[in-house]
Amino acid sequence: QVHLVESGGGLVQPGGSLRLSCAVSGIFSIYFMAWYRQAPGEQRKLVAQITTGGTTNYADSVKGRFTISRDNAKNTVYLQMNSLKPEDTGVYYCNKHPSLPKWDWGQGTQVTVSS
Repeated sequence: QVHLVESGGGLVQPGGSLRLSCAVSGIFSIYFMAWYRQAPGEQRKLVAQITTGGTTNYADSVKGRFTISRDNAKNTVYLQMNSLKPEDTGVYYCNKHPSLPKWDWGQGTQVTVSS
């Protein structure tokens, strides 16, 4: 059974940066991966995605500010978040690409952007 462990969240002021990590147990390198965000009272939404070859795509709201990457040797996917805004607040999760059957969700990591 695959386990997902997200980390790196926290409280940051607007304009600040955070780097999220997601460690995946089990087979990882063959899957397209993604980061998702769930804001309070909202459904989980796709934020960024990355193919096995490293091609990336982003939600319009984070383009130019967020960067997704992966390290297949470490079974880890990252999300570098710069120029953070209050609307980036939420719990961030990683999992497979939206088109693929999901693993069980991890606990997520809370990101709060507030002054």
